[in-house]
Order: sequence, then C-alpha cells, then structure tokens
Amino acid sequence: MSKSTIAMVLGDPAGIGPELIARLLGQPQVRAQAQVILIADEAETRRGMDIAGVAFPYRKVRSLESLAFSDDTPLLYDFRGSTTGEFARCEASVMGGRYCLDTLELALGLTREGATDAVLFGPLNKTSLHMAGMAHNDELHWFAERLDFHGPFCEFNVLDNLWTSRVTSHVALAEVPGLLDQARVLEAIQLIDQALRRNGLARPRIGVCGLNPHNGDNGSFGREELDIIGPAVRTAQALGIAADGPYPGDTIFLKVQGDASVFDAVVTMYHDQGQIAIKLMGFSRGVTVQGGLPIPITTPAHGTAFDIAGQGRANAGAIHQAFDIACRMGAHRH
Repeated sequence: MSKSTIAMVLGDPAGIGPELIARLLGQPQVRAQAQVILIADEAETRRGMDIAGVAFPYRKVRSLESLAFSDDTPLLYDFRGSTTGEFARCEASVMGGRYCLDTLELALGLTREGATDAVLFGPLNKTSLHMAGMAHNDELHWFAERLDFHGPFCEFNVLDNLWTSRVTSHVALAEVPGLLDQARVLEAIQLIDQALRRNGLARPRIGVCGLNPHNGDNGSFGREELDIIGPAVRTAQALGIAADGPYPGDTIFLKVQGDASVFDAVVTMYHDQGQIAIKLMGFSRGVTVQGGLPIPITTPAHGTAFDIAGQGRANAGAIHQAFDIACRMGAHRH
C-alpha cells in the first residue's frame, strides 16, 4: 500500500484536542507512517505542544492548492477561519465551535478533491458546534450534508480490532422497535462489511445482535428476531457476507474477547446496546469512524474532557488508534 496523506484538525481548542495532536505528531514513527497536513491555528498548535511537553517539527505552507511533501515533516496550514481573539478554555463557546466547523470544512474539501486521503480530527463538543450554528444532531449528519452525500451512513465505534455499528442511534429507546425493518438491518450489516474491507479485511466476520432479552425466547416476548433480524442476516449471507445471528445482546460481546474472538464486528439494534460494552472494554482506546461516507473520517470516541484540559494528562491512545485506521482506510482509496 502507498503511504496515505491525512488532513488533520485539532478539534475544539477548549478541550484536549491540541494536546492529543501534539502527542501524536511528536512520535517519529507516526510522522513516518503518513504524510500529514495540519489545518490549524499555529498558536493553538504550539500551545498544544506546551501542554503536552512535546514538540514536533512542521513546515508552514501558504496555500492548500499544491501540497508538496519532501520528507516526514508535517505541513501546517496556519488557519483561524472566521474566528478572532482568545479562545475560551475548558468550556463550550461559539468561537470554539466555529473554529471546528471552519477547519473541518477545509479538511473535507481537500479529501473530497483527492488532495488528501482521509480526515482525522480531535475531539469536538456538540454544545459548541450547536452554539456556532450547526443545525444537525451530530457531526456525522453535518459531514454528509457538506459532502452532498445522500446514501446510507452510520457511526462505527472501534476498539482495537473490534468494530461495532448500530441500526438506530440517537433516538428514544421507545422508538427503536418501530424503526427496525429488514432493509435497515441489512443496510447496517452491509455498511460495516464494506468499511472493514476498506480497512484491509478480505472477508469480515460480523455478529448481529437481537433486540429482546434472550432473543425474544422464540417469540415469547418479541418477534423482531424472527420476523426482521434473522431474515436480514440470511439475506446478507446470500449476498456473500460472513454475517451470523441474531445473538442475545447480553452474551454476544463474550464472543469477541482477545485472540479467541469469533467476530470482527458486531451490529447492534440501538445505541447503548453496543456502547456500554465497548466503553467498558476500553474507553480510552475507542475510536469513532464516520461510516458509509465517501471519504474516511476518524476521531477518538471520547470527548473534549474539559475537566482535564490544559493539565497535560490526556491519554493519546485513542487518537493513535484513530490515526492508524485513517491511514489504512486512506491507503485503500488508491
């Protein structure tokens, strides 16, 4: 595989994003792994280095029209977007949200046009984004709008070699049964199968959760497994996807432990069915992949951590994992 070119942004400057980027790019092996264009305010970049106690070399560029990499040194495009003045620290703000949206807009454009292969961003704060005018519930839908993408998409959560996706996401639990149908379950299976293939797996093994306790006990308390989920799994199998299930939600994650794992991915029916398990298994290493979109976009699964921002204590495990995934998925775009 050829080396990927990654468009990188700091995330919310009020949080731990600048520190995480500094810790990441402070590692020579990271800088050797991909070509990086960092779209960020130079002062915030240097502040992140100061907080992390880590410095990394960079070369400033005046334009994004022609990116020329001569060695492993990251390029820095010094950019504030429409913001001026001091950023708020350790709290949500209009200016922090605006800065995130402006830098992400440039990163998306570069990657959509093929100048870069993938986007990696530091943690965002949804309150800041909404204060700055983002009308969507989450950044995934904002990404889809900016990319003018109208196909299916879904947030994936990744922990080490285990990927999870869900059929429904940010909706009330009472609404979940009415939102399930065979087409949506099949779509979720297909999306994560495609993403894992782009991540380098030739034939991903996918486990599918049921909805009800004990899979509904053969229809005794719920028929979703019999009428919706099971048929969708069989359709996926007929299409050549290595899917299996449904499995009860309280036992499927016992099948994905370490080297004995029987699945590369788990498809869940609702948000917390997978999120609780994945965060208990390794919250500090979790990664979010904006799945189904035409370009790879990754970020740490944790938030901006305002409570420890500026203290030099942020764990860079998740952003390193997000970088590795961005590199692999970016390389498979070629």
